[in-house]
Amino acid sequence: MALVKRIALGPRALRQLRRVRSVYVAGVLLSVLGLLSYDNSTAGGRQTVIAGTFLAVFAGLLTLTAVQLWRHGRTKRCSTSKKLTRVV
Repeated sequence: MALVKRIALGPRALRQLRRVRSVYVAGVLLSVLGLLSYDNSTAGGRQTVIAGTFLAVFAGLLTLTAVQLWRHGRTKRCSTSKKLTRVV
């Protein structure tokens, strides 16, 4: 991991990640509600598979977004982050 160079995200990228995070949370919640509504597995087999797929996709995207935001929080001391962040 010593060869990995950490580059800070720009302010616009951070705003977009924070906005899309709420969309992913809503997608996860709606997918879980969809899975819970199909309690009878014999009647809704295809719908259950589709809702499970959506749940996996949204959970993966939410995880990737959270990791990106977490990694950016750890790079606040690097020179790229100081160059990209606006001084208030």
